[in-house]
Formats: sequence, C-alpha cells, structure tokens
Amino acid sequence: MDCKLNPTPAKKPRRQLPLLALALAASMDASAANSAGASIDLPAQPLAATLENLAKSTNTKLIYADSVVQGLQAQPLKGNYTVQEALEKVLSQNGLQYEQVGEGVIAVKKAPAPKAPAIKDDSVFELGAVTVSDQAESVKLTSKDIATSVDIMYADKIADQNVLTAYDLFHRMPGVQVTQFGQGITTGKMSFRGFNGEGRVNAVKLLIDGVPSNTNSGDTYFIDSLFPLDIESIEVVRGTNDARYGLHSFAGNISMNTTTGGNYAKGRLSYGSFNTHDIQSGLGYEKDGFSQNYQISYRASDGYRDHSDTDKNSFSGKWFYTPDDQKYKIGLIARWSEAGAQEPGYMTYQEQLLNQTQTFARNATDGGKRTVGQVSTHLDVNLSKTLFWSSKVYGNLFDDQRYVTYGPGAAQQERDRDEIQYGAMTSLTYHPVVSWLDDFSLETGFDFQQQENKYLRYLTDSRVRRSSGLRNDEKWDFLNYGGYIQAVIKPFKWLKLTPGYRADIIDGSFFNYRAGSTFGAYPLNDYGTISQPKIGAVITPIEGYSLYGNWGRTFQVGLGQATFVFRNQSNVGPSLNDGWEVGVKLKPADWVEGRVAYWAQDASNEISRNLASVDSTMIGATKRQGVDIEVKVYPNDKVGVWAAYSLQEAKVTNPPAVAAGTMEYVAGNQVVNTPNYLFSAGIDYQILPQLRSSLWTSGQGNYFVDQANQRGQYGEYALLNLDLGYQVTKQVELQLQAKNLTDARREYVWYDETFGATAQPFFSPGDGIAFYGAVNVKFDY
Repeated sequence: MDCKLNPTPAKKPRRQLPLLALALAASMDASAANSAGASIDLPAQPLAATLENLAKSTNTKLIYADSVVQGLQAQPLKGNYTVQEALEKVLSQNGLQYEQVGEGVIAVKKAPAPKAPAIKDDSVFELGAVTVSDQAESVKLTSKDIATSVDIMYADKIADQNVLTAYDLFHRMPGVQVTQFGQGITTGKMSFRGFNGEGRVNAVKLLIDGVPSNTNSGDTYFIDSLFPLDIESIEVVRGTNDARYGLHSFAGNISMNTTTGGNYAKGRLSYGSFNTHDIQSGLGYEKDGFSQNYQISYRASDGYRDHSDTDKNSFSGKWFYTPDDQKYKIGLIARWSEAGAQEPGYMTYQEQLLNQTQTFARNATDGGKRTVGQVSTHLDVNLSKTLFWSSKVYGNLFDDQRYVTYGPGAAQQERDRDEIQYGAMTSLTYHPVVSWLDDFSLETGFDFQQQENKYLRYLTDSRVRRSSGLRNDEKWDFLNYGGYIQAVIKPFKWLKLTPGYRADIIDGSFFNYRAGSTFGAYPLNDYGTISQPKIGAVITPIEGYSLYGNWGRTFQVGLGQATFVFRNQSNVGPSLNDGWEVGVKLKPADWVEGRVAYWAQDASNEISRNLASVDSTMIGATKRQGVDIEVKVYPNDKVGVWAAYSLQEAKVTNPPAVAAGTMEYVAGNQVVNTPNYLFSAGIDYQILPQLRSSLWTSGQGNYFVDQANQRGQYGEYALLNLDLGYQVTKQVELQLQAKNLTDARREYVWYDETFGATAQPFFSPGDGIAFYGAVNVKFDY
C-alpha cells in the first residue's frame, strides 16, 4: 500500500509502506483543529483527493489504506464544517466510516456490512440493559444458542444490590430458589427445576468467567469471591439440553461473568443495618490491544442475629491481549477471597418463637473461615473465517474450616475440607456457509477435571478436639473427563434444530484413614461411560412468536464417599435425569415480552446427602415437573413491569427398600425442602431524569422438611424491597435500598432423620427489615 504525505513547501518523494497511506496536516496543533470548523469548498473528485484536501484544510492527520479509497468518488462539499462533519458526509456516501484513534489522528475504514434482518428465534429472557461490546464476536456457541429456558440479568440490576454474598442476587432471577442458612460462612445456595437448594442434591453447574466453580460435593462456594460491582451478567440455563457441561449440571448451569476490558475507575461505598459496611473498587485500562482489570473489595456485618459477625475480602486481576487483526485473544485471570464468620446456631421451634435474634451458649464458639482461589488461562483463536478454537486451563483451591453445633444436646463438630482442582476445557467451532441451509454451526469439545480432596471431622468442645473425637479422616482423588458435540441447524429462517450428544467418564480412588473396621481403600462405583443425548428445536413462523421444545439427559454421581463402594454395600450406577420441555416465547411488540414453559424430569438412582453427617441416602427414582411463566412490559422509557412465577412439584416415585424402611421415603412423597411455587416481580419507575426507583418482591411457598412428609410444612415467605438511585452527576450516584419493607417473618427449616428419636425441625430466621445507603462512582476515560 502507498503512503502519501499532504503537500508541504518541500516536495518529498512517494515511498512504499506495507500497512497504511498517511495524509499529514501542515499545522502543528491538530487537536485544536479537529473541534474547530473550517470553510471548505471542494468539487466532485476522487475520494482520495478530497481526503487529502480535508487533512490539509482542517489540520488533521488521517490514516487509511489505499485499497479502501481506490476507485471511489466524493460529491461536492461546500460550507463550514468540523473535520468530523465533513468526513461524515463524504464517507457515508461510499460505505465508509471514521474512528478517532489518537490525539488528532482519525482512521478511515470500511463500515461493517449491514446484516439482513434476522428472525429472533431464541428462548432467552433478559432483565436489565444489554451492554454492547465493540469486541469482535467469536462464533463459539453460547447459552443463547441452546433451545431451552435461558434467563440473563445484566449489570444495572446487579451493581446496586446490598448483599452479604452473591447468592442474594438470585432473588431477582426467575424460577431460582435461594436457600439461606444464615450460619456464618455457610450462607446459602441456589437451585431450580424442583431441586432443593440446601445441598442434599446439588444440581447446578457454576461457571465463573467460563471456569468450572463447584466443590467436589457440587456446592457453589466459589461464589464467595464475587462482589456485585464487578459482575457484568448472570446467565441461568435451566433444563437438560445443554451438551457443553456434564458434571454437576443435573438441572442446568449458571454462568457469572465479570468485567473485562474498558477504561474506567469505579467504586462503591455503602453502610446500613446491622453495622453492615462494604467498599468495592474496580479499575480497567485498555490500550493497543492489551487490557487490564482489577477488583478489590471488602464487606463486614454484625448480622441480624447475635453472634453472627462476618467479614470477607476479595481480589481479582484479569489481563488479556488481542492484536489489531483480532486473530486471537490470550489472557490470564487470578481470583482470591478469604472469609470469616461467627455462627448463631439453629433454634428449636419453641426457641425461635421467643426471640428470633438470639443465640445460645451452645453456639458460643461456632464459626469458621474459608479461602477460595482461582487462576485460569484463556486462549481464543480465529483459525479461519469459519473455524474458531477456544481453550481454558485452570486451577481451583478451596479450604474450609467450620465449627458447628446442630442443636440442643449435640456435640460441637469441627469440619475441615481441603480441595485442589485443576482442569482444562477446549472446543472447536465450525460455522461455514451452506448454500442449502439458512445457517449452520457445529461445535465439539473436551474437558477434564482432576481433584485432590481431604476431609477431617472431629467432635470438639469449644474448638478443642476430644481425645477420641475423630469421626472422619478421608482422602480421595476424583477425575471426570468428557466430550460433546453440538450442532445448530437452520434449514429455514423459521426453524432451528439443536441436536447434541455428550459422554462422561468418572475415575478415582478413596482411602479412609480412621482406625477401625472402616480403615482402608475403597473402589469406585462402576459408572461406565455416561451417555447423554440431547435434542432441541425452535419454530418461529412469525417474527416475535417462537415455539420451542427440547429433550435431554444429564447425570449425577455420588457425593464424597458415596462415589465409592463401601463395605457391605453394592455398586450404585449414575443417576440419569431425563427431562423435556415445551414452551412459547412471545414478543408481539418491542415493549412487551413473555415466556411460558412446561417441563418434566424423571431421575433414577437419585442420592441425597444427609446434612448433619457425611452419609448419603438413596432416594431412588423421582419425578419433577412444573410450569414457568415470565412477562416483561416496558410501555415507555419511564415505566417497566416484570414478573415471574414457577409452579413446581418434586416427588419420589420408586424408593429403594432400605430408604422406605429406614429413611421413610415412600412412593408419592414430596422431596424435602422443595417449595411448590417461586415468584419474583417488580416495577421500575424513572421518577425524574436523575431519580430512578424499583419496587420489587420475591418469595416462595411452603415445603415439607422430613422425608415422611409428617413433620409439617415451613418456608413460605414474600419479601418487599425498594431500590432508589439519584444521579448527582454523570459519574456519581447516591443509592438507597430498603429490604424486607414489611418486616416479614421467614426462616430456613431443616430436619435430619439420622438424629433418630431426638430428630426435630431446626430453624434459622432470616433478616428483618433493613436499610442501606451507598455512593457509586464511575469515571470512564
């Protein structure tokens, strides 16, 4: 390509350069000229000549490739224009655009080709403002390509929330059950599709920035490392139709994505009820293809109940590089968090009636500390126009020490969990142009995760181990590896098919170091190759009306020691969860959107973990079914209404004899801690241009706490919350949040049959009314 210099008093010869043709202005103050108007009178002529004259008359440096302007003509231009106004006129006529790339430097380039209007053929429901990125999109399949119920919540619904942990953010998510223990570092869990959220059957795969983030038991404790200000979006994929993930994705998966790229400095300082205070900060710097993002945050609270002080800190750094041609993207993410807390303990029915904020002498030394860490490398490569390769290599650390007393007369326990995970994920996506198809993508992938796990449990007195108090001393290796193939096929504009297949293999070894009859090694259950076929479809005969359906299989294996065959036990195969769903998504106008879906899932060999011990119980075959309804109405820029309601049922259909005889599950009983309905709804109102408000509610129905369904139903609640934000300046916003405005009484209730004759429901009350104020600051540069 040629490099041209604008005319100057001294003539210079033309010389060849490989990249750009430069038109240089004679003025020394180009930046001032950019914003000032100039009198321009140019005839119709080749575009290259017009650009050369513009550069000279406006004292601006223009850069462009010869091939971009070759053969193009510019219309006459006469009048007083800034350089931007002049460029807009002459470039738009030729399908070109400009971009300010430096101080007094403007690049001319081809405008992206307009895309043909596409029929919206997904089943995705979104809450919040969608952030449009200027990064080139890859062709890798995402949750939006899966023909199942997908919900996405964006940063504007997340960043202003005052939450003890990121679990609380899911109160706004449609169809998600949030179980809050209120016990120190063991604060809560989330679940959906009729699976309870207390950890008996962990059924949700968690990914943070694409990295698997479950513990060996399937718990989602790695969420402790996230603070709201750094979260860009939360994606919930419900159902059995996503072939990308295997382990822990029994009911679906959740992806939490944090801020990457950009030039900004942001912070949040808040204070509120129960002496709750936090400071969150973030910094982003991006230049010449290299981006850096940092986050440092701290939160502490005295808690709603006595003896419930908590504090937590978090740090993360992200470094990515993308060259100018965007052929690849390489990056590193590191994340670390530490948390410590006291535990107020569980109360009996009579105790919680007297005073919901009290604690007891038996819980005086209960509490714990937790450390989580993650590091991952990321590589995305555009191998060609139709072939895309993506890979991640990661390592996770989980270290948890907890002292807990479950109830009156129970001994305190020390529970130490130490887990190290490392793994990799890779995928290859092929997106060719097929003349006889409207669209086609094919993706294949492989992933593995190796775990090194340790578990110690002691009986203690005020955190002092008893001489004969050892109850568990276990070490086990766990390996999961699997692969998948997923296609997105559009024979016609109105039909999308998503067939897929996944297979997983489990391996590992277990050793019990506790002296006695259980000492020694134990073999792995023979799970074999776990086959998981999938199929989905979306039919969109008319823009705004989509009918979708899917069928798929997911799996669950034993948790912890239940993964292995203990003495006097027989081999247990994987629990296979076969699920299907039919739904319709409606968007008859830009301001109204809705989705209705009916779903059902049948699982075999389901395993339940006992909460107060480390044993597991076979539930047997189960059936879950339900209806999800979601609607969003935004008639104008000032008012918006959204609501979601999930009706669900989870029943045992064929329990094994041992469960029917000892743990009391019989055919037809409801699975414990699974409410029959969940709901969330809100009204967003822009009171003034600077003042916004959101009044919203969330809640759930009652659930049975015991497997026999005879110890009563608990757990029903409805919370009313108010969010206010006042934009003082473009950079500063003042925020007020009122939570549980009606001071509704609620509690988490659990019951464990392993307590035998002393078994009874135990209660952990939730927070009462609370108020929080915050200052949010963000500077873009």
